[in-house]
Amino acid sequence: MHRNTLKWLMLGGILRTYLVNSELGMIMANRVEIATPLNSFKKAQEGIYLLKGNIDPYDGDMVHEIPLMLWLLRYAMDLLQGWLPLLYVMLDLMTAMILYKTSQLFVRNKLREQSKEMENYAAGTEDLQYQAIDEVTMPRCVLLAYLYNPLALLNCAGLTCTVFSNFFLSIALYGLVDGRVLLFSLCVALETMRNMYPIVLLAPAVLVFGQKQVKPLIYFLFTFISMCMVICWINYKIVGNWRYLDGTLGFIFFYRDLQPNIGLFWYFFTEMFEHFRIMFIITFQMNATILYMLPLTMKVRKEPVLLATILIGLMTIFRAYPCLGDVSLYLSLLPLWKRSLKFMAHNFVVLCLFLVSLCILPTLWHLWIYSGSANANFYFGATLALSTGQIFLITDLLYAQVKREFCLYNGLKIIVDGKDAKIVLG
Repeated sequence: MHRNTLKWLMLGGILRTYLVNSELGMIMANRVEIATPLNSFKKAQEGIYLLKGNIDPYDGDMVHEIPLMLWLLRYAMDLLQGWLPLLYVMLDLMTAMILYKTSQLFVRNKLREQSKEMENYAAGTEDLQYQAIDEVTMPRCVLLAYLYNPLALLNCAGLTCTVFSNFFLSIALYGLVDGRVLLFSLCVALETMRNMYPIVLLAPAVLVFGQKQVKPLIYFLFTFISMCMVICWINYKIVGNWRYLDGTLGFIFFYRDLQPNIGLFWYFFTEMFEHFRIMFIITFQMNATILYMLPLTMKVRKEPVLLATILIGLMTIFRAYPCLGDVSLYLSLLPLWKRSLKFMAHNFVVLCLFLVSLCILPTLWHLWIYSGSANANFYFGATLALSTGQIFLITDLLYAQVKREFCLYNGLKIIVDGKDAKIVLG
């Protein structure tokens, strides 16, 4: 490992440790942009307390973490005593390191693929091709993009369970890039049992593990289903009943808590008539899961890692209980597509939407809840702007990659009526 990488990790760890133990950490643990009913540290503590007292955590409507995670956190809390926040810091640093290793493998694979196809590339497209230097610079950018992303820092400071989600998803991405079926299946199965939405990652996994053959695909699907069943059985053995399914996946699917967050569900279902609720719940959940899987898989079938990045981004935008920690994960993967950057047309618009919405969210919350001089429309407007910025970013990335692939094989100039014409970037 490069010496500078160790320095960045140490500095990232020191920064996180300071934030976790500062007053800011206590504030972030109560912010609706950071903590949701699913990932709140307080709700996890409540579940651990009930589990220790041999009380079913899912009798009420307070705990929505799966029993396995509560059981693991219980023993971590007993083992570490007052040092539990360091577990969150270490897991966040490990997430950054795993993304770094994943990026290295990704660039190596792209260079290997590129060497086989280079003879088909058009002249003058060197800037669009992966270079040897990218094996150093891209993983470094990914590492820094996660380590020092303010959203990731605030997420860790709030001790949310999204730290665990980002950790498991980073391992899943590593398994996807390195072709490790068991590793990928275990992490995605665990996250699917916790949050439901990561099941969309089966699409890029089918592209990688299927390899146009039936046997590897059947083996992968069998492994994934087996992992899900094992996790369900462990959860059942911990609490002794199946009520946890309704308290976790059921709670997410039926969206029972209307607490405001950075997502799109809460405002819409606050205004919804009860007799329309089920229909729109199904529609919204389909939008967050299966609606985009097939068309995107067909469009970017040659780029499973790009497909995974886009699906994680869409999952973050349209899920029932999103938080800023979810956004930080897919943002850190954007440096992998540096070679497509020149084709992205809305960078300034996206940057403005992100900065403005993130700045005014806490302001409008204060005006609405504490000052009483604003209302829910103001806050939802800011969350809508943030979601719009994310949608612009993801669609821009998709179109930029499509344009890059076209230009690689056809060149940056095309012939129009016998004359050269440059392709307009963006």
